[in-house]
Amino acid sequence: MAPPKGPAGKFDPKAKAAKAAKALKTNAHLKKKTQKVRTSITFHRPKNLKRARTPKYPKLSAPHNHYEDAVKKMYDIQTKKVNTLITPKGQKKTYVRLTADYDALDVANKIGII
Repeated sequence: MAPPKGPAGKFDPKAKAAKAAKALKTNAHLKKKTQKVRTSITFHRPKNLKRARTPKYPKLSAPHNHYEDAVKKMYDIQTKKVNTLITPKGQKKTYVRLTADYDALDVANKIGII
């Protein structure tokens, strides 16, 4: 819709302001909320319940540098990378990758695995 024009065919700001004031008074600017149309004949309860966590065992967490320091202190070897995982039984395993100057068989003999 074009804005109303004044006597000389020009834009009239007073008329526009009066129209806006009238719209504010009548609350025409507020959109009326319509009720949601239900398309199903059965009601499905919303699934928005969030329960607090109940872990089966306490979380075993420590930074990887703690494992690197422990391996260095126990076996006098340098590590390149440390990976950890938690087994389904709840135990924590640590995999250590050795640097190039250490042989895994020599370290296994030193530890007593082989």
